[in-house]
Formats: sequence, structure tokens, C-alpha cells
Amino acid sequence: MSKIHVTSEIKPLRKVLLHRPGNELLNLTPDTLSDLLFDDIPYLPDAQREHDDFARILKSNGVEVVYLEDLMTDVLALSDDIKRRFLKQFIYEAGIRTPKYKNLVFEYLYSFKDNKELVLKTMEGIQVREIDRKKREVEKSLVDLVTDETDFLADPMPNLYFTRDNFASIGEGISLNKMFSVTRNRETIYAEYIFNYHPDYKDNVAQYYDRYLPHHIEGGDILNLNEHILAVGISQRTTAEAIDELCKNLFKDPDCKIDTVLAFNIPVSRAFMHLDTVFTQIDHDKFTYHPGIMDTLQVFEITEGDIPESDEDLNVKEINDTLENILSHYLGKVITLIPCAGGDKVAAEREQWNDGSNTLCIAPGVVVVYDRNDETNRVLREKGLRVLELHGAELSRGRGGPRCMSMPLERED
Repeated sequence: MSKIHVTSEIKPLRKVLLHRPGNELLNLTPDTLSDLLFDDIPYLPDAQREHDDFARILKSNGVEVVYLEDLMTDVLALSDDIKRRFLKQFIYEAGIRTPKYKNLVFEYLYSFKDNKELVLKTMEGIQVREIDRKKREVEKSLVDLVTDETDFLADPMPNLYFTRDNFASIGEGISLNKMFSVTRNRETIYAEYIFNYHPDYKDNVAQYYDRYLPHHIEGGDILNLNEHILAVGISQRTTAEAIDELCKNLFKDPDCKIDTVLAFNIPVSRAFMHLDTVFTQIDHDKFTYHPGIMDTLQVFEITEGDIPESDEDLNVKEINDTLENILSHYLGKVITLIPCAGGDKVAAEREQWNDGSNTLCIAPGVVVVYDRNDETNRVLREKGLRVLELHGAELSRGRGGPRCMSMPLERED
């Protein structure tokens, strides 16, 4: 039996993957914010308290919580060969090319006796000053003379607490993603090792996309509408070429039940970085959305092509209708769209920036949201939703909400 089972956005959530923010947030500076895709620097102790409260809300509602760092720790414990292979690959993907520093960083990381501490260190980033000075000075080079002690040999990965993006659960498989930015693409190394080696997932999970493919795609753009229909955003972070490749791999797998992909073309914007920042399902017949996408939104239907036994053929057509009608048609029921902040333009823009439309549905009509989006939350309650509020003053600085911070591994049927 597959250890991944996600055929819906709303069916009762049973198991979810999180990453508790760690010291990687301490290695954000004003000069690196742009490169590391942050707009501000979260205060780590509060961010961790908020994240722990997020996990508590999930657990108290019957959800098993597992952590990325713990699964990766399990993998490194399997064998010394896997550990060495991971460290060499990590060093290469961190961009460390100088032979001396490749060796010194490997020796430094391999010296960790506790595998979880090792995993957290790779996430946190590695500064020059952490490498023994005597070993560095055995052989001086120009690199040593121009490198500051506080320079990073391996950059931190502060976006890791947004576990939605590295890979995406699709039915009983995953899309192991090629991320939009170089700094985030390194994050997917953990999912690669977990799904290749962890005993819970090795040989049990189909992979419909690969992190080594050329076109980028991220999990925030992938929504399971039901076991037959997948929604994928064409966005700042996901290309049409990647969606074509994903569709081909889904359709040629005889065990995959998905026969239709709806591609949503949304504006390319920092505010609208993923489909789930402007559009999420919250009940059998309800979706929340940001009104700012409606004027430019295009929707395309992608199905398997007509050429027998072809891996390349797809049928693609644009669907010209209202979003309500499109969703009602494909889901076979009358759909209600609930606008962020009730549709008020100023409030909607403000609350969408703080992920008012980025809800995590843990059961039909039950959603986890940030408490700061009070207008949106009020409207959701008026529409009959059970709203579980999370204080996210620090977590929201990374521009991601409860859905961004969670990757469902198992939902009930």
C-alpha cells in the first residue's frame, strides 16, 4: 500500500509533513532578504511558538504530524554510504567547488555524531568561521585572503517551513519539484532522499515529476480537486512546460486515476506567487479566492491525447466561462466562491498579502487560517465554516499561510 494518499483538498486530513523553523531564520540579513525570498526577518522564538501552536491545532483535530527533519534523520541512520552520498551531494548543490573547502566542509559535517543535528546544520547554513582555522590555514590561497569569516560556504534555507512547495502529493504519488529559484531548489534534496530511501516511502510512491527536469514547478500551484481532477497554476513559480510534462507522466501511469488537469493561468506577481495564495477549496461546494485574479484568469483543460500509445500527445483547450461555472461543471455540483475579505478591494489586497486566501482545510468546512485576516475569517464564519485561527505575526513574514506550511501525506476517502 502506498504511503501517500491525497485525492482531495478537503477530505479529513490524517497525516501531514511540517518543518519547524530553525536557526536558518537567524541567518537572514537585510542584504540577503531578496536572494532568500523574504520581505522581512522573522523573530525566531515567536515563529517557533506560532509553529508549535499550528502543530497543536492539527494534532488536537486528529492529524498525525511528522517533521521533514525527522524523516531525513531516519534516512541518514540507514547506512554510512547514504550519509556520505548525501553530504557530497549537499556540498555540490551548495555551490562549494574549491577542492580544499569541499573536503573541509565534508569533514566538518561528517564529524556530527547526532544525525538530527547534522540535518539541522545543513538547513541552517555553514559559515567560514565554523571550519577549524588551523585546518584552513594549512594551505593559504587567494580564496582564503578575500573571504570573510562570516561568509556563508553553504547558504541557509529559510523557506523550508513552507513544506508545500518541495514536493506535492498527487493521489498515491508525488511531484518531486524543480523549484523556481536556485536558493529554494536546494531544499528538494531532502525529499529526494526521503522518497528514495526512507523505508516508509521507498518503492511505494510513484514520482510524476523530477527535480532534475529543466522546467520549474512548485507544490503551492498543485491542488487535488478530486481523484480524477487536478488543478495546477501557471504562475510566477510554475511554467506551462512543467505542467505539460506532469500531465504526460500522470496520464501514462495506469495506476493513476487523474484523467483531467485544469491549468489556471494567474498573474505573475510576488503577491500571487502560487495558485494557493489566491484560490483554495474549503468545503465540498465552496472555494475562497482573491478578487484581483478574476480579470486576467484563464483556465485550460488538459486531457490525454488521441494518438494511441503516445507519451507526448495531449489535448488542450481553453475553457471560456466564469470560474463558478467551470468549477461547478467539473465537480458536478453548484460551487460558491467566497472572496477574500468579502470582496472589499482594499481589505482584500491587504489580507491576501497576509495569506487570507491560503487556507488549510483539514475536513470539509473546517479550515486553519491566520487570525490577522479578521475580515476574511468573519466572512468564512458567516458562510458556515468552522474557522481555527492561528496567530502568525512572525510566520507570515515569509509570505505563506497554513496551506503553504503543510504537505498532506494522507487524507481519508
